[in-house]
Amino acid sequence: QVQLVESGGGLVQAGGSLRLSCAASGSSFSIYTMAWYRQAPGKQRELVATVTRDGSTNYADSVKGRFTISRDNAKKMVYLQMNSLNPEDTAVYYCNANRVAGFTRYLYWGQGTQVTVSS
Repeated sequence: QVQLVESGGGLVQAGGSLRLSCAASGSSFSIYTMAWYRQAPGKQRELVATVTRDGSTNYADSVKGRFTISRDNAKKMVYLQMNSLNPEDTAVYYCNANRVAGFTRYLYWGQGTQVTVSS
């Protein structure tokens, strides 16, 4: 079982930066693939970035070169550094933990943090 709590959202002007944090509690954090998703009003939730247990990262095309995902297994933290923000980045951002063990998929979500980018 993993509990996730996001923080760091807020209102920022276009071109600005924000750093989101996700604090995890529970066991075996280091074996989970961690991810950030976002959901804008009226749109489906979309994957923003992932970081695997060994530190490999992947990004949605829309955020490549602007966002950076990282993790600190000792602190059980995941971060999303967001630079050069634009109004299209406005959304609720969710932290996600997932892993597969045999035929069982374990999937956990945080409550989300709002990011609003003004033009």
